[in-house]
Amino acid sequence: MPKTETVLDEVTIRFAGDSGDGMQLTGSQFTHTSALVGNDVSTFPDYPAEIRAPAGSLFGVSGFQLHFSSKAVLTPGDAPDVLVAMNPAALKTNLGDLKVGGILIANTQAFDDKNLERAGYATNPLEDGSLGDYRVYPVDITTMTLGAVAEVGLGQKAALRCKNFFALGLVYWLFNRPLEHTLDWLKEKFHGDVYDANEKALKAGYHYGETAEAFDQSYVVEQAQIEPGLYRNITGNEALALGLLAACQLSGLKGYLGSYPITPASDILHFLSKQKHLGFKTFQAEDEIAAVGAALGAAFAGGLGVTTTSGPGMALKAEAIGLAVMTELPMVIVNVQRGGPSTGLPTKTEQSDLLQMLYGRNGESPVPIVAAQSPGDCFYAAIEAARIAVRHSVPVVLLSDGYVANGAEPWKVPKMADLPRIPVRFATEAEGFEPYSRDDDLGRPWAIPGTPGLEHRLGGLEKQHLTGNVSYNPENHEFMCQLRADKVAKVADHLPPTAPHGDADGTLVIGWGGTFGALRAAVDQARQHGAKAAHVHLRHLNPLPKDLGEVMARYERVLVPELNLGQLSFLLRAKYLRAVEPYTKLQGKPFKVSEVLARILEAKEVAA
Repeated sequence: MPKTETVLDEVTIRFAGDSGDGMQLTGSQFTHTSALVGNDVSTFPDYPAEIRAPAGSLFGVSGFQLHFSSKAVLTPGDAPDVLVAMNPAALKTNLGDLKVGGILIANTQAFDDKNLERAGYATNPLEDGSLGDYRVYPVDITTMTLGAVAEVGLGQKAALRCKNFFALGLVYWLFNRPLEHTLDWLKEKFHGDVYDANEKALKAGYHYGETAEAFDQSYVVEQAQIEPGLYRNITGNEALALGLLAACQLSGLKGYLGSYPITPASDILHFLSKQKHLGFKTFQAEDEIAAVGAALGAAFAGGLGVTTTSGPGMALKAEAIGLAVMTELPMVIVNVQRGGPSTGLPTKTEQSDLLQMLYGRNGESPVPIVAAQSPGDCFYAAIEAARIAVRHSVPVVLLSDGYVANGAEPWKVPKMADLPRIPVRFATEAEGFEPYSRDDDLGRPWAIPGTPGLEHRLGGLEKQHLTGNVSYNPENHEFMCQLRADKVAKVADHLPPTAPHGDADGTLVIGWGGTFGALRAAVDQARQHGAKAAHVHLRHLNPLPKDLGEVMARYERVLVPELNLGQLSFLLRAKYLRAVEPYTKLQGKPFKVSEVLARILEAKEVAA
């Protein structure tokens, strides 16, 4: 009987298995291929904190979800249409998310007594009738992979590592994806027997789908209609690193990254360490304090100083950031947020460091805060952070999060000629030089060490206005604290007007950071349901836009969804004396569109 093809607008797939099963690689390859064939794509990698959790354990499950479509997509999808479960633990931890009627592909060989017991199953779910709500395809991925690669002569342990490519090949067939892009990647990545084995496993999975009677149809997702241009699939960390490189080109400054590896920010260090040919220097320090100190030293020397970390590292960097505030040197501090407190949930996403970024330093030490809203947006957020740092001679915090940093999407590569330059003015004239004089943006002169006649005192002690000499004068201290606060406040003079997306009254949804996709999609769907709603997503969190209070006043209800316990809600209430309704989630997972939509449509009184 010939197999049929069904055209779909969009599909969400989740690959799940042990952390050693290669699910991140499998999902990444499917994502790259889907982007290259013209689909719009959004991804959500989800992996355990343990480097190698016990095989078959529930807490050791690694997952990768991707949403690909012939239309524009904003999120990795609420619930998968397809779940590939490589073992019982992967099934147990992910089945609750699979849509009713969705496709379940299960690796039958892994459903033995030992793995079932580890996952907490009393009986085999593939045999006890408990999966009746789904379209179940039992596939002996392990055995068929071993058979496909047998002639290569690998040992069994190495051969078993190829089973993710068998699964990938099968799903490629199921959704009419070409193999060529992955085969080309394999040629670049592997050689000899390892390449041969993975190639055979990939093709075996594809041909199994083609010939097995169990699969009576495949699916087609057409190309998306997108703006013409050059695109690449990019993660948030990659885009942020490219944004820092672009900022150096736009300003003419030499880039310097002082960093200590920490999840989920380490990939920025890895990426930039390979850019020596572009003049960007990286330093892997012995600890977080040394890293930020080196970045501040680079700023003092006339470079674009950058340091990258996550929440725990920000705690250690706090004193040196205060030093950067006192010395008024331009620096970019990247915080890729994760679940806390302490070590917390190092591989899970969260946006609970906002108050730490605002107030987590001693004394009055304000800094501008910029937040990226999507993987591709990290590029532009990095440029904006560098622009503010240089224009106002101030350290700037750039907030990302695990969801944005590890997620991927097609990104239109901009032309450098289209990006506004970042003006840099170094002090050169000794006559009339005062190290703490001010320009229109209250920035002070940037004097490179060694410039004759521009020698000046630097350090953490309070500075005298204009001269920069150490001063314990109480009136001077109050004046300088106010001046540093006014300098940060002047960032708002350069911000564009706040333009809500949606209706002019009703419910205003305000968000920041990686919640953008879920909030925007939820507002659009709420309006389709007849509700009046609008969305404002804040790029700048300190200072807030000057007109935000006026915008909020036009709406009957202000809803603030956050992946914390209500930090932005607290700030908005305090600043604007306006009732706002916090909607919080703190599970290490991003919002689902359906969750936010339900909250928008709720008929409940606004919280005071």
